Parts: sequence; structure tokens; C-alpha cells
Amino acid sequence: MNFTPLGKRVLVKRVEEANTTSSGIIIPDNAKEKPSRGEIVAVSSEVSELKKGDEVIFGKYSGNEVTLDGDLYIVIDVDDIFGIIG
Repeated sequence: MNFTPLGKRVLVKRVEEANTTSSGIIIPDNAKEKPSRGEIVAVSSEVSELKKGDEVIFGKYSGNEVTLDGDLYIVIDVDDIFGIIG
């Protein structure tokens, strides 16, 4: 995949949440919420505070979903990212 976001945007791959609860209950896919955390896959040249590989938390309804090479990603404005994990 060769994709570079423009403006102050990053390309993020959502991190999937666990399929079971701590008590062992299996959560079906249709009952899961969209995760609001992900790993940065590509960064615009205008963004200096984030880098590829950072795990971030963002707003639940932030960005636009795109499919690249059959995988689902989200293009997010840097202003919609709340912070870096780790």
C-alpha cells in the first residue's frame, strides 16, 4: 500500500477489541462498538508530533473510513486525536 495523507491528517488502522469479556462471555460482532484506538500507518509531511507506529486514541465518530488493498483504515485530522498510548 502506498498512501500519504494530505494536510494535517494521519492514516490509522483500528485496533480490534477482545471478543470475550473478563468473565468469559463472547461478544458477537454486531454488538461491538467501533474501537476508538488504532495504530498510525501513514503520516502527512505537515504532521510532526505523531509518527508511524504510534498507538492513539481518537473520537468515536472521527475521520473517514477508506479501504486500501482490501483492508479498512480511517483518515483522521490530527485535531481529532486525543493522545498517544504508551
